[in-house]
Amino acid sequence: MAEPRTIADFTAKLPNGERLDLSAKAGKVLLVVNTASKCGFTPQYDGLEKLWKSYGERGFEVLAFPCNQFGGQEPGTAEEIDSFCKVNFGVSFPLMAKIEVNGPGADPLYDWLKAEAPGVLGTKAIKWNFTKFLIGRDGKVVKRYAPTDKPESIAKDIEALL
Repeated sequence: MAEPRTIADFTAKLPNGERLDLSAKAGKVLLVVNTASKCGFTPQYDGLEKLWKSYGERGFEVLAFPCNQFGGQEPGTAEEIDSFCKVNFGVSFPLMAKIEVNGPGADPLYDWLKAEAPGVLGTKAIKWNFTKFLIGRDGKVVKRYAPTDKPESIAKDIEALL
């Protein structure tokens, strides 16, 4: 199989077990983020929802991938995670199935994201929850953001791509 070139070359698992072909997201600006419900950065769900509400009609989407690899901060089932996000943050953007982002069990999408946009000093590993990747309409990674980068600080970069 050829090396993946864009996000359209991947699928993502939905909480119900079905696969979402990410080629369906072609032509959209995407923010891919690994999330957790019991993290100090969890309030960023609020900012992610605001971005989704602000830019969704212009072709922007948030794809959230719950992950329990950092301090066990996402221990729940898909249903518990979904309920928590809706009740506490009014999240309406799609939550994917829980995945791993580092190590031998890392989701292939995340292996590609890390290779396309390494972190500080060229590190490939995801350091913590709420690491964000901005994907352009062409399906290529534009930029990687640290967990400490608040969603609202990314708005200008999203606007530039829309």
